[in-house]
Amino acid sequence: MSGSILPEVHLVRHGETAWSLTGQATGRTDIPLTSRGERDARGLGVLLHGQSFLQVLTSPLQRAQRTAELAGFGDCARPDPDLMEWDYGAYEGRRTAEIQAERPGWRIFKDGCPDGESLQAVSARAERVIDRIRELGGNVLVFAHRDLLRVLAVRWLGLPAADARHLYLDTVAHSILGYHHDLEEPVIRLWNERQRPDVPEPAVSL
Repeated sequence: MSGSILPEVHLVRHGETAWSLTGQATGRTDIPLTSRGERDARGLGVLLHGQSFLQVLTSPLQRAQRTAELAGFGDCARPDPDLMEWDYGAYEGRRTAEIQAERPGWRIFKDGCPDGESLQAVSARAERVIDRIRELGGNVLVFAHRDLLRVLAVRWLGLPAADARHLYLDTVAHSILGYHHDLEEPVIRLWNERQRPDVPEPAVSL
């Protein structure tokens, strides 16, 4: 692809929800955005305005779809079930501190969730998305969730899925995956950019 512009993948985590605000694990619970989450999603639209994407993908869950809509991409966003958040099983709706009180030292990327999805299954979904994006060969915009996007980013680089634990991702954050010299050199070009006032969020290590 020498002499041409290399494609980019723009990643957006959905806006704030009541559970992201309180630090509760939100996997498949279909929870709406807060009013601040909606406001921040509209602000994201200003950042992305004027950019052209070959395809726009979103998780089917309403917090991601609503973020895409408020950012100005609702009419063209295509739901992809592989972009749904990690299924946290028995730990859905719980805080990390509560889980660790029962299982000292527990970490999701090391220990997983009872009755939930394995890290390997989440990684396989992320890899399917990456394969489809790379086949397109153009810029793509993705609206999804914290842990799914963290895994997608490290798998884009060819790193083990467990390395996603080293990436922090805020609500309505904008990140960009791409390449350096050519398609054999995938990189993270931007990570966790937020176009809004910094509002402290609870420390969640799930």
